[in-house]
Amino acid sequence: MSTPRPQPERPSEPCAAAAAAPRPQPRSLSDLFFSFSILALQGFGGVLAVVQRELVEKKQWMTNEEFAEEWAVAQIMPGPNVVNLSVMIGERYFGWRGAVAALAGMLTFPTLVVLGAALFYAQHAQDPHLAGALRGMAAVAAGMVGATALKLAAPLRKHPLGQALCALLAALCFGMVGLMHWPLGWVIPGLGLVACALTWRKIAP
Repeated sequence: MSTPRPQPERPSEPCAAAAAAPRPQPRSLSDLFFSFSILALQGFGGVLAVVQRELVEKKQWMTNEEFAEEWAVAQIMPGPNVVNLSVMIGERYFGWRGAVAALAGMLTFPTLVVLGAALFYAQHAQDPHLAGALRGMAAVAAGMVGATALKLAAPLRKHPLGQALCALLAALCFGMVGLMHWPLGWVIPGLGLVACALTWRKIAP
């Protein structure tokens, strides 16, 4: 009587192989540099919308939840928030060399473009067609920021404070900054510390 041949083990779940797949990340310092250079050159009127789309949706270097958390940290740090975020992401993958490469990518080519645009604007500042074009670009930039804000609100569904309290804090921030024109230097430390304290109290054992 022949002995049955053992069958190879199969993964218990069909997505086991996909779950074990390595996470996408920048391949080298040059990849990091040129990725942030291309990203910065797309940021007309504000880079926030472009950063979220490129890093989360296209390159998948971060999840939407990670982006929201690190963006919050970059927002409260001194200096331009997108530049702060690029330094944080570069340092995560390649240490201080990655931080320098990402920072150089964010600043090198946009600086050259801004210098050229400043020279052009100095010669054509009185042209009404140029003034109208700039107002149109401002409207588009505002729409991009608004769309990104809605995307960043999605992770709040899982926030320990709950959707209602998160919405209240967001509305208070909008009212203080957008309607009452309070300085960010007051709103972020004040309202931000209140939100951190409430979250800490919620998740503390």
